[in-house]
Parts: sequence; structure tokens; C-alpha cells
Amino acid sequence: MARTLEAQRPVNTVRQRVWPVNVNKGLLLVRVVVGLLFIGHGLQKTLGWFGGQGLAKWTEDVAKLGLEPASFWAPLEAGAELAGGIMLVLGLFASVGAALIVADMLVAIVKVHAPKGLWSQQGGFEYNLVLIAILVAIGIMGPGLYSLERRLPFALPRPATFIVALVAAVLVSAAGFFL
Repeated sequence: MARTLEAQRPVNTVRQRVWPVNVNKGLLLVRVVVGLLFIGHGLQKTLGWFGGQGLAKWTEDVAKLGLEPASFWAPLEAGAELAGGIMLVLGLFASVGAALIVADMLVAIVKVHAPKGLWSQQGGFEYNLVLIAILVAIGIMGPGLYSLERRLPFALPRPATFIVALVAAVLVSAAGFFL
């Protein structure tokens, strides 16, 4: 009779590979740090806080990138960063917030960073790519144990919520390239 490796080990020597409470604490840390940074970016672009340029100058910069009408796309992009950051920090509809910011980072890559290559030292998209990877992970996993989303009377299906939100956000963003 063949016994599995787990069954052969004494119970007290079997180690748990991942402590779920630590995974959730780590997820909380990542969500809050990334979320707060995007809240800051959104406030820089909308209100000029934290050394930002404010909405009028941001709208001019968006127009220079060729996204027309800039008066529509500039507040939409800044709002996506602000709303997405708030959703991440609170852990409320975090998959939707992650999708908004992923779409925002994709636009930043295509319109600003891709021509400069991968590496950040030359103004490339390395940092944006790292953020996308983190946000996709959050979108797929959800906000974790320490979140307001856990208090909702319903559960959002994962990863379907993230995928649907991402497709919608990317389609809206892509419209800026083709309209």
C-alpha cells in the first residue's frame, strides 16, 4: 500500500508554505502603497497638489500627446488614477480600480514611453510594466481579507470582474487613439 509523502511525515514536521494572514497583510500593504501613489498622481493632475501641474496644464499635455478632445481625455485619465487609487486603498471594487489604472498605464506606455524602449533610465516603460503586473495580480486575486469589499452582501466573481472591467477600460482608452 503506497502512502503519500505527506502521510509519511509526522504531523508536527509538516510546514505550512504560506500563512494566509501574512499573504493578506502583504496584499493590503501593496494595495495601500500603490493606491495612495495613484491618488497622489490624480490630485497632481486635477488640483495641482503635491507639486502637480493642475488640470489646465495637464489638459495641454494630453493635447500634445494627440488625444482629442483633450478636455475630455485629461480629466478622464486623472479621474481614473484618482478613483482607481481610492478603490485600491479601501479595497472596495479593487478589481475595477486595478483595471482602470492598468488601462491608464497602457496609454502611458503607448503614447509616452514605448518609443524610448524598456528601461526607465531612458524614459522607457519598465516602471509602467511593473505597475501593470502588480495591478493585474490584485485584479485577479481581489483585495484580500483586509478590505471593505468583504463587507459587501455579495461576492464579486474573480477574475471575471477584473477581466470585464479591464476590457471595458481598454476599449474606452483605445477610443482616444481612433476617434
